[in-house]
Amino acid sequence: MTEKLGVPAALFSLKCFAAGMLALYVAFSIGLERPYWAFLTSYIVAQPMAGAVISKALFRAIGTLVGAMFAVAIVPPLVNAPELLVLAMASWLGLCVFISLLDRTPRSYMFVLAGYTACLIVFPDVDTPQTIFTVASLRVQEILIGIACGSLVHGVVFPGSITAILLARVEAMLRDAERWSRDAIATEPVDGLDAERRRLAQDVTELHQMSVHLPFDISRLAPRVRTVRALQDQLSLLLPLGAAVEDRLAQLKAANGGIVPTPVETLIADARDWLASPTPDSAIRAQAAQALIDRCAALEPEAAPDMGWASMMRLSLYARLATLIAVHRDCRDLYDQMATHSRSPVTPRVAELLEGRRNRELHRDYAGALRGAFGAFATVAIGCVLWIGSGWKDGGTAVMLAGVFLALFSAVDNPLAPLKGFLIGTIAASVLGALYGYAIMPRLDGFAMLAAAYAPALLVLGTMMASPRWPGIALPTLLGLGSPVLLSDHYVNAFASYTNGAVAQIVGIWFAIIMAGLLQSAGVEGAIRRTIRAGWADIANRATLMSPPDVRGWINRMLDRIALLAPRLAATRADSGQPLYDALRDLRTGVAIGELRQLRLDLPRDEAAPLGEVLRGVSRHYRALDPDAPAPADPALLNDIDAAIDDLAASPRAVIRREAVLALVSLRRNLFPLAQEYRSVTS
Repeated sequence: MTEKLGVPAALFSLKCFAAGMLALYVAFSIGLERPYWAFLTSYIVAQPMAGAVISKALFRAIGTLVGAMFAVAIVPPLVNAPELLVLAMASWLGLCVFISLLDRTPRSYMFVLAGYTACLIVFPDVDTPQTIFTVASLRVQEILIGIACGSLVHGVVFPGSITAILLARVEAMLRDAERWSRDAIATEPVDGLDAERRRLAQDVTELHQMSVHLPFDISRLAPRVRTVRALQDQLSLLLPLGAAVEDRLAQLKAANGGIVPTPVETLIADARDWLASPTPDSAIRAQAAQALIDRCAALEPEAAPDMGWASMMRLSLYARLATLIAVHRDCRDLYDQMATHSRSPVTPRVAELLEGRRNRELHRDYAGALRGAFGAFATVAIGCVLWIGSGWKDGGTAVMLAGVFLALFSAVDNPLAPLKGFLIGTIAASVLGALYGYAIMPRLDGFAMLAAAYAPALLVLGTMMASPRWPGIALPTLLGLGSPVLLSDHYVNAFASYTNGAVAQIVGIWFAIIMAGLLQSAGVEGAIRRTIRAGWADIANRATLMSPPDVRGWINRMLDRIALLAPRLAATRADSGQPLYDALRDLRTGVAIGELRQLRLDLPRDEAAPLGEVLRGVSRHYRALDPDAPAPADPALLNDIDAAIDDLAASPRAVIRREAVLALVSLRRNLFPLAQEYRSVTS
């Protein structure tokens, strides 16, 4: 009932209003010149979760300080050379945008803020360079007051803990992952698998984003970040493992006249039952998982020189299924570790998984980051040329806002939609601000009346900010209500100044829309192409490396790419499933390459020669691929793979025979899914 009535949104709005009024009162009390920045900042840092508020506040404080320091350092020496000052400001904003786009975590807000804070300080006061230090220091004070008030109210008054939300999301993610694995290993095809694969990749990315706020959470029982990182690693393994079992099962079924062999069918049914109802008791759960893993090992055929294709499929099926079961067991154990109050590992296996955990590897789009940085640079540079050439006094405000908005939405593939929302909100704010400034505020006397007059509009806008649908309009409306003409240390009836400022804001956003349309018209299609190319280049480079493979790093990066591709393909209405399927195939190919690289390192040079030939062929294939017309792999590579199977299946060591067959069969199925069954090259 409370959800239908919007009680959480109303509570969030009340807290935002309290934080905003507290910040405004403190700023008024100590005589700050521009108290509206304290007021606005308290709303900008607002988040439903206290940990997110504190982390965002910290990032904003650091970004503000860095931006202010740059402004103070750059203006005095370049004030008499406006062309150099423009280039310096545009370059600084572009650099900050570039770094933020490569970071791709909530921490990136700190970098982009450092860029546009300098613009907010420099452009409005460029005509009075002697006051730049005072302006910068006041701006920092005002923003820090807003940060402190926002953090205090949201962290103390009915604080929302990210820990509870994280545990609930992880529980839902595990149920989704177990359902997807049950569907993937079913003996009959299940509809909707592509959507479930996409959701799993997006879940892993969401988990990573949420974990950034964990160190700032107010709960004393917050899970450690390395536990979340370990869970991300295990969830990432499920996608290639489930797809591999699905493929091998289909191959066995086709080779057996459409019938699944009875031992396989029984084992699959038991594994699906175990996944359908994981017991909360970790000891019982582990015992059942180990029994299934032992059955898989017992059913594995021995890798031998005369091994047939059907036996290879069974070996691969049982090996991948056993690993899939173990990973699901580990995921549940790590969830128990997250939910426990103890810092000690709940099982010895959890202690192993937590050892040496590190940050998740993410896809870095350097070309996209350069594109976004150039957009911010060009917007500021061209805007300044138009401003200086026109002689418009308030043109600096327009350029400032255009640069700010290009920086804020640089990470969005199509920034036109949010920019248009900001334009609508700014127009509404101009009308609402005029109503307040020249019809209501002249009749107010004292802070209490100001707070009461602002309350209706702010409470509605705060509720809109709690909805994912309306922040794009609510936030610019708040910016209008927080205009410096309206919120100052004393009321000034300056309608002309207010109107000029409102026009400058609208022109600035309109100019940002024009620049975004010119510079990022093909952003989504280009991002899709770059993401696919990055995966292929990664495979080509990994195949020729002689160092130990980082399989989990590769899986994390590719899952991140899959999560990036899904919404972009949907935006272009080109989501046929095929590009995502190809990304999944490439993910499994990279895993097989990692296994072959490790095997090559374990073997003497002469015995590893066939693997080297295979890996070089894989590298050549992926380097030559064109996203617009991907060509099939060269049949010569298929012969090299089969020759490598011949050589390594004859190894005197059983472990080498097994690992070689598993990795080479996986590579063969990924690159040549329509090829005929394996036949010995030497026979």
